[in-house]
Amino acid sequence: MSFFGDLQISMIVLCSGLGLVLIGLWGILTQRNLIRMIIGFSLLDTGIHMVMVSIGYVTGGTAPIINDDVPMATAVSRVVDPVPSALVLTAIVIGLGVTAVMLSFAVRIFRARRTLMIDECTESKW
Repeated sequence: MSFFGDLQISMIVLCSGLGLVLIGLWGILTQRNLIRMIIGFSLLDTGIHMVMVSIGYVTGGTAPIINDDVPMATAVSRVVDPVPSALVLTAIVIGLGVTAVMLSFAVRIFRARRTLMIDECTESKW
């Protein structure tokens, strides 16, 4: 318990995100089933989001509002960067749309070929 107590939360999120990126890459590159490849893509996408959020996090930081509590001179070291969070929100929506398109293609391929194995879908024609 003391090991995790000594680590910063941003480092835990960063390591977890990098782990998800590696698992997602493994799933995309080694699996032959389209659904498993799509799940690998989703894990990769989530891992990238976690890495982006952990980069913008400041331990003990405050909201990015400059007022009397946060003077301008110390704002750089005390304020959480809002740009990575905004980018992650946008990336989540885009990732959801891309995942929906991939799943619709998988359904279309299954209806045409009666299989989701990528090795059996070598022809260009539907």
